[in-house]
Amino acid sequence: MAFSHPSTSQPAFAINQERILIVDDEDLIRETVALALSEEGYQVYTANSGDAALELLFPQGNGKRGSSQVDLAILDLMLPGVNGLDVCRLIRHGALDLPILILSAKGSETDRVVGLELGADDYLAKPFGMRELVARCRALLRRYQWAAAPSESSILTFKDITLYLNEFRVTVAGQEVNLSPKEFRILELFMTSPNRVWSREELIQTVWGPDFMGDRKTVDVHIRWLREKIEPDPGNPQYVITLRGFGYRFG
Repeated sequence: MAFSHPSTSQPAFAINQERILIVDDEDLIRETVALALSEEGYQVYTANSGDAALELLFPQGNGKRGSSQVDLAILDLMLPGVNGLDVCRLIRHGALDLPILILSAKGSETDRVVGLELGADDYLAKPFGMRELVARCRALLRRYQWAAAPSESSILTFKDITLYLNEFRVTVAGQEVNLSPKEFRILELFMTSPNRVWSREELIQTVWGPDFMGDRKTVDVHIRWLREKIEPDPGNPQYVITLRGFGYRFG
């Protein structure tokens, strides 16, 4: 297993700040994608296995909180050792705030749903067009930068939920809960407009941004995760209510 540091052949006049990790055991695909992204000015890391990717992302071990070594991960599913889905799960479990693009020959709806359930942001089946891959990477990076923009408010409250924007912290009935960045942004949106009905498309546009190119089911996944953390009984929610055919309402 091995991972490489950023390419030194990037054009000096177009280097971006964003760092992209490509994880694929097929040398040709890994090197071709790395070259295409390098030519766009991105700093590119590559890994030929899930273990090598985790080595880079979690230098203190897989059970520890990850580091911000990269800004986007491109994961193949069929990897030797730790597979792509497990890498995706460990990234989210380690609270790394980076977009994940799954790149795989397994393109069935079931495979896409499983990837999204584990926290992937987008899914591109092989074979793929290089221009589409670059466009999806660019959109994912823009969307995450946009979603990370700070809000002007400092504290939001609704019943026994308190959200501290400047501290990126949430308490429920006085007990602190750990939310992912996207869960935090969804809750912030809900708490600024209680009782408003939000469609999935509106949540995508507001939380993920207008460049989102992934599956709308990712909204349902994040809502379920949010309920598990703030609802006394996630199976019978009191805060985030589903209105079938319309979307979600908070309060």
